[in-house]
Amino acid sequence: MSSSKLQLVKPPALRAGDTVGIVAPASNIKRADLDAGCDALRQAGYKPCYFDSILDQDLYFAGSADRRARELEEMFVRQDIRAIICARGGYGANYLLRELDLEKIRTHPKIFVGYSDITTLLTHFTGADGFVTFHGPMAAKDWAHENGVELESWQAALSQTTPWDVPAEAIVGLVEGEAEGVLYGGCLSILVASLGTPYEIDTTGTILFLEDLGAKPYQIDRMLMQLKLAGKFDAVRGIVFGEMLDCVQTTNQGYTLPDVVNRIVGELGVPVAFGVKSGHVTSGNITLPFGVRAKLSVRAQRLVLRILESAVQI
Repeated sequence: MSSSKLQLVKPPALRAGDTVGIVAPASNIKRADLDAGCDALRQAGYKPCYFDSILDQDLYFAGSADRRARELEEMFVRQDIRAIICARGGYGANYLLRELDLEKIRTHPKIFVGYSDITTLLTHFTGADGFVTFHGPMAAKDWAHENGVELESWQAALSQTTPWDVPAEAIVGLVEGEAEGVLYGGCLSILVASLGTPYEIDTTGTILFLEDLGAKPYQIDRMLMQLKLAGKFDAVRGIVFGEMLDCVQTTNQGYTLPDVVNRIVGELGVPVAFGVKSGHVTSGNITLPFGVRAKLSVRAQRLVLRILESAVQI
């Protein structure tokens, strides 16, 4: 996804007092979690809004694919909605790929935030529609829990127009180097699931962000190897892994997950970092803008992931 391929569209910035639409494009949600998340969003200065049908349930989905698609389209079209925050991930966003009217969404670009299964929509909108999306905290997940949201990155990504550094306290360098590219990626298992479909990810020219939850090291190995064999690492500029929460075999396994991933990506000739707390995290979910230029610098004494351009327009 080199930036030359896209006429990048940046959504309007989010401000205190703005109305944010809550949507459930994948799994069904619980009323208590939704209420807690909305309360937190109000305390942060926003006005949450959702349709009553958000609580629908069809098997493990938040209602039918048609309902979920029409809800999402309506939130994009409505003039009073300034940002769209997914309630949760789970499974089911892939059902929307053939249901959504991309032209309707493309002509009403807005801040769109989520992670996990929502990776399907983040990469689709950024790739096919060419507008910035945001890998970050969800309403019935992170916003519903104390310390679930890293607020500085939320504000930097959604409200400011100057370059900023992603919080790096927990990040470790695996391969030294420096590179610039378009920040892009998401949940590893969802990215791998796109291969061989019309919605296959394009990683050309990217700083590729990869994260997941509860996958054993050999499963992470298998998914990374699938990306490697599919050529998805051939033209990346750098790779950044997430916290990779609960991605262990046993507590005394004798090796680390960085050991595993470094064996696969360590010889690509690009900088590699591990530990950015965005997506499935213990706390403090960092917001990452996808589609904008970023710079990854991995040195022995200093590691920086800098967002080089605004993700929004004032």
